[in-house]
Amino acid sequence: MASSDIQLFSVARLFTGHTWLHNAQIQVHKGRVVNISADEVLHPTTLPLLVPAFVDLQLYGAAGRLLSVFPDVDTLDAIRKSCEAGGATHFQPTVATNTPEIVSDCIRAVRQYQQQGGAGCIGLHLEGPWIHPEKRGAHMASYIQRGTLAAAKSLLQEGGDVISMITLAPECCDEGVIDFLLSAGVVVSLGHSQATYNEAKEAFNKGVAAATHLYNAMSSLQHRAPGVVGAIMDHTDVRASIIPDGHHVDYAAIRIAKKVMGNRLFMITDAVTDTQQGPYQHQPAGSKYESAGTLSGSMINMCEGVQNLINHVGIEEAEALRMASLYPASLMGREDLTGTIEVGKPFHAAAFDNQFSVIGLYRGN
Repeated sequence: MASSDIQLFSVARLFTGHTWLHNAQIQVHKGRVVNISADEVLHPTTLPLLVPAFVDLQLYGAAGRLLSVFPDVDTLDAIRKSCEAGGATHFQPTVATNTPEIVSDCIRAVRQYQQQGGAGCIGLHLEGPWIHPEKRGAHMASYIQRGTLAAAKSLLQEGGDVISMITLAPECCDEGVIDFLLSAGVVVSLGHSQATYNEAKEAFNKGVAAATHLYNAMSSLQHRAPGVVGAIMDHTDVRASIIPDGHHVDYAAIRIAKKVMGNRLFMITDAVTDTQQGPYQHQPAGSKYESAGTLSGSMINMCEGVQNLINHVGIEEAEALRMASLYPASLMGREDLTGTIEVGKPFHAAAFDNQFSVIGLYRGN
């Protein structure tokens, strides 16, 4: 390769996803890392801090455009820009329990966005409609359905090329639904569920790899009924997302979960946006959003979530960064999502100044 084709990045502090390097240089060719060295004489345009770019697996809209209200490419582009402002190169737009027509519109929007070369969209996350009514949270009860094998087959026939994750309550699905989704390559996440400890453990042992927003909208941990929360914490492999905005979960509860779960806990934003249309009308309520008086979404971006993990939960910096990059990326199991900065891998990275504000974002190939 010609030296003129090489991009050179000088970094005062580099976190690779595994370790810290100081006074580092990174060589990038055609969007991939070809060399990393440390203890170098740095270039005058040195970046103060460079880390693996963040990956947000659950958010619903941005800039006044909720995907379920405006299911189009412009909304997905607005979501991308919002994610980039928070240090995320990749995102998974999410639709809460809704009508089949809205779900179809969102499938078409994501497909069109990807076909047009839209950057960063992992796929579509369907949160519902196969959830438990008693754990619906802000989801509309009238749209909730029981998960049948026929419905699952119909859904993937229509959108299997873009649906990347489905959140469901296993006790509200017929036999065979989870196995079918897993065989189709969909990441299944347990959420909005009233499952017992044993029901949740059975789903996890069957291959359900994750749980959606730990503690929220799931049967709680009680000493005689450990519930979904107990099953998550007691399992050896299942992962769970958590929303570190200080409203959805008390910071002490995050700290407890982290001590128990270690690298199985990762962060999402669960971010929504102002909207006065459609069944989910989110209004600002201080530093959170509410819908019809119920907590319905956060206002944070990934960068702010990482800061909360460090400053309020007390998680060490490297581990907080992994919770926003390596761990969600590895859950999705895709080669283009690494959550690390390594030789031979795509150069997905976020640069920050000394105040931990985003000053640059790099998306590799």
